[in-house]
Amino acid sequence: MNIGLEVLKSLKEEITEVEYNRYIKQLTYDEQKSTSDLAVFYAPNALVSNWIKSKFKKKIEHLFEIKTGSRVSVSISLKAEASKSIDKKIVEQKKSVQSLLNPSHTFDNFMVGGSNQFAYAAVKSVSEKAGQVYNPLFIYGGVGLGKTHLMQAAGNVFQNQGKVVIYITLEQFLNDFTRHLRNKTMERFREKYRKCDVLLVDDIQFLSTKEMLQEEFFHTFEALRGVGKQIILTADKHPKKIAGLEERLQSRFEWGLVADIQPPELETKIAIVESKSKINKVKLNKEIINYIATVIESNVREIEGILAKLHAYSQLMHVDIDLEFTKNVLKDQMQEKRKNLTLEGITETVAKDLNIKPSEIKSKSRSKNIVYARRIAIYLCRDLTQNTMPQLAQYFGMKDHTAISHTLKKINELMENDEDFKVKIEELTNKITSTS
Repeated sequence: MNIGLEVLKSLKEEITEVEYNRYIKQLTYDEQKSTSDLAVFYAPNALVSNWIKSKFKKKIEHLFEIKTGSRVSVSISLKAEASKSIDKKIVEQKKSVQSLLNPSHTFDNFMVGGSNQFAYAAVKSVSEKAGQVYNPLFIYGGVGLGKTHLMQAAGNVFQNQGKVVIYITLEQFLNDFTRHLRNKTMERFREKYRKCDVLLVDDIQFLSTKEMLQEEFFHTFEALRGVGKQIILTADKHPKKIAGLEERLQSRFEWGLVADIQPPELETKIAIVESKSKINKVKLNKEIINYIATVIESNVREIEGILAKLHAYSQLMHVDIDLEFTKNVLKDQMQEKRKNLTLEGITETVAKDLNIKPSEIKSKSRSKNIVYARRIAIYLCRDLTQNTMPQLAQYFGMKDHTAISHTLKKINELMENDEDFKVKIEELTNKITSTS
């Protein structure tokens, strides 16, 4: 069996059967075009290619490294490109194999919103003045919020300027360190990382408690910064909150600028879904786009998977993508999110958002703002949980299920005629399901 098939077989053991059969199984490995530092795969269409690149490309590269002991860049192209034109692509990728940057990660296709505007501005500024401002630049935030995209966008700018760029995850840095230590070739390791112009390291929080690796990284950091080379780091938390991190490293990570990325607000998520659907050529109307934006949590990486899933189902079942079809395809995803929701939790979220007390929502008050909040809470409790109308009536202190039925009817009328009310429902649905 060739190395490409061995790697895909290993990947099969780490992902779901559905993901493997629907996407990974469609890859074909070109043994002739592949080399010791480049693995060439072909995908049947752009959607499959883009989805694998966004979700599994790093993992495939890591598996190659485990099996071969060397860093390998993975090329995923369309079968239609399996001609002379691919040779040029391979040559170009060989030149940048050390950086492993994703060329699709650019500033132009990064969706800027209130939640990430500061981090975007900081990275953009650094990309224009490498080593001169904000060095190091430390970006932190939750999974799938765009830290890697921003970091690699700067890396692509630097690489196009002819700079030597190294992009690596902390896990890959650790594996590289361990291999060179074992082989007693640490001078080669140090030369590699201390002679670059730009060092980009993802998931730096995994330095935690690794004393030998922290020692090595400290000296690498000092060597690079001492000669004005740019360092950009990402983590899931602020340097001060990374447990087991040496104080000297923590202080140095804060020397330049620390910028955070927050979960995107609904408007930004809607814009991201619109952009991704255009890129992946999946036709969605406004209603579907809004629905998907409320389904995804803070992890916007989910969008690629959702679009791929909708496209695959639509193609296999020969139907157009409408709202009912979308809800049906994503029902398992929604059920998983909503299974832990409680009436108390929903009511508390609504009360906090509308600046009233949860007890007021459950009171007999006929105040306009409390009636407004009560209607929203009842609608969301009915929509997001499995509770019956009698159970809702008991919880909200209403006479019986007919009172709940009347309230739901009124809410549905408002949803049809009041766009602001509908948007508020969507925003709260997003907020509740994102924190479940």
